Amino acid sequence: MAERSTAAVDVADDDGDKPSAADAEKATTDGAGTEKTAREDTDATRNESAAAKASPPELHSGHKLARRYRLEECVTRLDGFSSWRAVDEKLRRAVGVHVLPADHSRARPVLAAARSAALLGDPRFVQVLDAVEENDLVYVVHEWLPDATELAAVLAGGPLEAHEAYQLVSQVSQAMAAAHREGLAHLRLNPGSVLRTESGQYRIRGLAVMAALRGISADKPQRSDTEAIGALLYAALTQRWPYETDAYGLAGLPKGVGLIAPDQVRAGVHRGLSDLAMRALVNDGATASRQEPPCTTPEELAKAVSAMPRIRPPEPAFTPPEAFQPGGYRPGAYGQPPNRPGHPGPVAPAPVPPPPPLQSRTGKALKWAVSALLIAALGLGSWQLADTLLKEESRSGGSDHSEQKDKDDKPKPPPSKPLAIEDAAEYYPDGTPQNADTAPLTHDGDTSTVWRTSGFLDGPEFAPSVKKGVGIVYDLGEERRISGAEIGLRYPGTSGTYTEIALYATDSLSPSGSSGDPVGGFTRLLGPTKTTDTTAKLKVTGEEKTRYVLVWLTALPESPPEQYYEKPYKQAITEVKFTG
Repeated sequence: MAERSTAAVDVADDDGDKPSAADAEKATTDGAGTEKTAREDTDATRNESAAAKASPPELHSGHKLARRYRLEECVTRLDGFSSWRAVDEKLRRAVGVHVLPADHSRARPVLAAARSAALLGDPRFVQVLDAVEENDLVYVVHEWLPDATELAAVLAGGPLEAHEAYQLVSQVSQAMAAAHREGLAHLRLNPGSVLRTESGQYRIRGLAVMAALRGISADKPQRSDTEAIGALLYAALTQRWPYETDAYGLAGLPKGVGLIAPDQVRAGVHRGLSDLAMRALVNDGATASRQEPPCTTPEELAKAVSAMPRIRPPEPAFTPPEAFQPGGYRPGAYGQPPNRPGHPGPVAPAPVPPPPPLQSRTGKALKWAVSALLIAALGLGSWQLADTLLKEESRSGGSDHSEQKDKDDKPKPPPSKPLAIEDAAEYYPDGTPQNADTAPLTHDGDTSTVWRTSGFLDGPEFAPSVKKGVGIVYDLGEERRISGAEIGLRYPGTSGTYTEIALYATDSLSPSGSSGDPVGGFTRLLGPTKTTDTTAKLKVTGEEKTRYVLVWLTALPESPPEQYYEKPYKQAITEVKFTG
């Protein structure tokens, strides 16, 4: 099974008494997060008896699995399985491991769920690295994210700003929509299974695996996951759990009042996000007051989020510098010992006034003499300069005058002006996107947000068998003539490597192209051009007009390994600007 990122986290979360986001009417208690859904009521007795027969494996810190994974710390041990923080001694990285006996009633479903989740390969989910049955044990190895923070811990510090809540629901709904298109459900989405990394990205842990470990199923998995996303958004906006029972460190709603809209729970909540949370939570019908259609699948919720006006991050607060306070230096005090109580220090001498200006007759005469000399020198220098220029002009003849006159008479091109970018979308004709949901971050005016490529082992040019190139299409709103482009890049070229960029005119924001020749049907505006800088300034000389511009990368520079991006050849676009 293919191994992906080197660090991340997906351990069995010990929730305590926590209600399921899929069940708005009834909260359940599960110890480490076990919950019941539609079909579980009929299977509960059978699951409990089977779990009782399968005792947890006798494992301890220092035990090795497959002579490779050394167990370090037991995170959870319940219901016949245990979860560990471990070390992959072969790749020297931290991993997480779920272990249960091979004869456990849930062993086969856990293996099947882990292998299905590993095939998804979506970086928005914590990746499954291995799923093995060996020596009467079944174990699942997954990423461990040391820099990630559970959403429950983030919310302990207070509700999220509107922009952060928008990013949360946008990223999670799009990720779950992609999972359900592949037939995978989570059924355990809660503040303990959603992680925020240091870069502000959200990643989901335990896709399919956590539900399989606990024997959870649902008649309507898409509806259950949609309601769970609505509960996450509700908690992010209000710092309250949208059910009557306290859970995940959040206080529940008052008993007997039902579900209250977030903007009625806390002042200042974004109205559009409040409506969106209600549409996802009350997904069996519209709310009585606003008559909005419910969102019953993650796909519908993701479309509703994208239809909202984009919520931009708040402007950073400007703190003016402190005013300069004069008087910090006291003449004559350098090197003197500090004053002691009752012993006044030596009195500083009075400052010596500067000498008066030259006021005598001699001084006045000296000033006039200096002034006269300066004027004479200036006049002599000007005369010599003029004489030299006249001689040069007479030698050059009249031809230079006519040429210069022709140059002066030529009309100057109008100055370039910036072109507004309406939208952006990643272009991936081979069906494998890099980070499609972050393409709009390249024209948001914030250089700290980026669109990243994946990492590649070979470079700087792409191996034809892997990729022909990667890029983003930009919508300028109407047909424009492009005179230049400025593309901000995260990584400079090092060790002889470089970034290669070309510009093409396309017919739409999502043009059709073949994986064999992705840009064969487009009009080339510029390039390819190589650069080793972090800013690529491109000049377009043609007269071609277009509304849609493709920025196409065909070579990536080498850079040191990073969290989630260990492979050497990669690039990230910070900001793109066009002029016309």
